[in-house]
Amino acid sequence: MTTSLPHTGREPSTGSSPEPRTPNSEPPSPAPLHQPDWSDFRDHIPTADREGRRLWIYPRKPKGRLTTARNIVNAILLLILFAGPFIRIDGLPLLQMDILNRKFVIFGQIFWPQDLFILAIAMVAGLIMIVLFTAVYGRLWCGWLCPQTVLMEGVFRKIEYWIEGDAYDQRQRDKAPWTGDKIARKTLKHAVFFSLSFIIGNWLLMYIIGSEAWVALVTDDPRHHVAGLTAMVLFSLLFYGIFARFREQACTFICPYGRFQSVLLDENSIVVAYDNKRGEKRAHFLRSQPLDQRQAEGKGDCVDCKLCVQVCPTGIDIRNGTQMECVNCTACIDACNGVMDRVGFPRGLIRYASEANIQKGERFRITPRLVIYTVVLLALTGLLAYLLVSRSDIETTLLRSPGTLYQTMPNGDIGNLYLMKVFNKTTHDVPMRLLVESHPAARLTIAGGDLLVPAEQMKQSAVIVQLPPDVLAGASTPMVIGVYSGDKRIGKLKTRFMGPGASQP
Repeated sequence: MTTSLPHTGREPSTGSSPEPRTPNSEPPSPAPLHQPDWSDFRDHIPTADREGRRLWIYPRKPKGRLTTARNIVNAILLLILFAGPFIRIDGLPLLQMDILNRKFVIFGQIFWPQDLFILAIAMVAGLIMIVLFTAVYGRLWCGWLCPQTVLMEGVFRKIEYWIEGDAYDQRQRDKAPWTGDKIARKTLKHAVFFSLSFIIGNWLLMYIIGSEAWVALVTDDPRHHVAGLTAMVLFSLLFYGIFARFREQACTFICPYGRFQSVLLDENSIVVAYDNKRGEKRAHFLRSQPLDQRQAEGKGDCVDCKLCVQVCPTGIDIRNGTQMECVNCTACIDACNGVMDRVGFPRGLIRYASEANIQKGERFRITPRLVIYTVVLLALTGLLAYLLVSRSDIETTLLRSPGTLYQTMPNGDIGNLYLMKVFNKTTHDVPMRLLVESHPAARLTIAGGDLLVPAEQMKQSAVIVQLPPDVLAGASTPMVIGVYSGDKRIGKLKTRFMGPGASQP
């Protein structure tokens, strides 16, 4: 794949030492800077001019089968976004990332800091899935599923087309002097952009604090929440700035995903690609010229209409090869297919394909790298599934009280003092009791009696275990304690019982 990489302007080092300077010698003149070749796409980015000023991108409105499919996907994702905070599974939200209270609800399951290792494994598995997915299908995520693309192309860009028209109308209006119509359209567009940013910001807030808390918050007197309202306005301004001004620069300058392409893609990766073997050399289409004469002159199917460039939201020319700025949005595919239909050439001059498919005619094949990625991903997924299935709703720890020795009780038994901590991960109170399963003769006493652990809270208590001296296996005796809620065994604890002859822990 051809990747767009700017020249650095640095000459390779020869490894020789600089010549010594005498006190009266003139300083050496600086090496001439690299002069970019503005005809070479590698020497510049399409969103900046020769002085480094930003060039505003005016992408034409795309249309075609892939654009229609993307609009359907966008609608489904937006529906999930706005319906998500109100969807409940067993009374819990579909997704809630309560960072302030360190409470995470995913598909109706509550995860607490104690489950951090599960979330860490899930994140690693997700990262490998992205790597595997990119190695096979390129940046399909960026073009179809990324929130930046969904909101920009599926919402804000459509509003801009509705208010200001297509690319030509927008460009001409921006060049024209300020008139009443221009002021009205610009004001309406940016007012809608900010209002929509404020609404989306509030919706995202529901994914943090929950829909009930959000409803209570917005229906209360705003004077009671000045700090929160100020933070939301500032967040909305940031959100507005991304979609009103920053736009494609969020993908090309900030998001690291595109920069990972050079190490994730290979010749078998499927990307949005231009078939240069079929398209070159480029030449305008003349209806008066017979097709066999065009082919005899060495002209390809590309009619050099540049419509693929005009519809690109990042301003690149896909005919130069796979580039970091390409987000695989497929707008160029629909544009090119429409032109091919009009001139009578087969579709697919720009299509989803791999370099091996275009240059060698090979079909997709499984490489050793894909096999390794898949094996690692399956292993992590299996581990994650096991941890989720074996995850207990009640997490109990039992440790010997620090700084204490065993005690000889009045009845002759040996006693040990433990400190028990119980965390209830559920949304209901859980009664629980302990039973020494490894030693039926043991006596276990919980300070305050059996525990009632409140929902979503931690409770700790002192525990005294007594064993007859004749059942001890020396200075340290292994012991198993069952954790019960009613008659149901919900956990098992392993610890050691210290007896005569033991040293202070």
